[in-house]
Parts: sequence; C-alpha cells; structure tokens
Amino acid sequence: DSNYLLCKKELLDHVNIPQENIHTIDPDLVNDPEEAAEDYISQLAKTFATKDSVRFPVFDLILLGVGPDGHTCSLFPGHPLLEETTNWCAYITDSPKPPSERITLTFPVLNHAHHVAFVAAGAGKQDMLHLLLDGPGHLPAQLVKPVTGTLSWFVDDAAAAKITSTTFKGLERL
Repeated sequence: DSNYLLCKKELLDHVNIPQENIHTIDPDLVNDPEEAAEDYISQLAKTFATKDSVRFPVFDLILLGVGPDGHTCSLFPGHPLLEETTNWCAYITDSPKPPSERITLTFPVLNHAHHVAFVAAGAGKQDMLHLLLDGPGHLPAQLVKPVTGTLSWFVDDAAAAKITSTTFKGLERL
C-alpha cells in the first residue's frame, strides 16, 4: 500500500516537479516504522531548515483523502496519534486499516500548511462527507484546520449528494 506510487502514477508523472521537491518514505525502511519516521523527519528537516526557522515545516500544499471512518493520512479515530503535538511525523504499528504499520504526517504539520485540500469522490463517500461537513468535530479529517492557511474540499456530485447549500458555508459547486 503506497500512497506515493499512486500519487506518482496519477499526478507526479504528469507534471514538471523537480525530484528534490518530492519527499517520500524510504521503502528500504518499511520493516522498521520507527526508523522510517525518523528518516522522513530528517529528510524534511533538510529541506525546511533552510527556510524560515519554524517549529513545523510549512508546505505550500498538502493534498489529502478521507477514509470511510473519517481518517486522513494515517490518523485514525480514537488513536493516540491524534494527540501528537511535537513530532513532524509519526509511526503507527496498530492501524485498523491494513497495513498495520504506517508512517504519517501529524496534525501540527497539516495545520501549518499554506493550503490543505481534501479530495473525495464517489457515492461511497457521501455519508462520511455529510458527517464531516455537518457533524460534530471529533473525526480526524475534521481536525485539519490550517492555522493561517486555507482549507478546500474537491468533491464530485456523487460524493456531494447529501450536502445541501446550507450544510457547509463556503462549499461551492464548480
């Protein structure tokens, strides 16, 4: 299960982005999630340490999906990683969705981005999307709230079928 390979195939192979601007988890470290997370933090620090001296990296754009349980990245409902406040990324060894071992960015990083965009498509997302946009704010995807940046949702008609024009202020049909 590689988000990078999917992103590469569907997006990165079709745009001109310098390889040094693409940061991936080292596949040689998949059997040691703690080391993989530390390596990824180190990789990000090399890039972001040369910019403004900030506590957390500030990405121009973070593109996210949302799972049927409201998770995003590998931040799952009820998991202790939801409380992480200091690390840039973390590892999880008990993911409720396979694979059980994963590396994830944390909310402090997500919420310091200039722009965060969620993408949700298909009828299978309509109940969760309705809950995320109109329900109480306890699900991981609802905890993505950029501090000074912007948050956008890109959804198709099937995913947006249960959303009314008053459900979520700022949601516009294009």
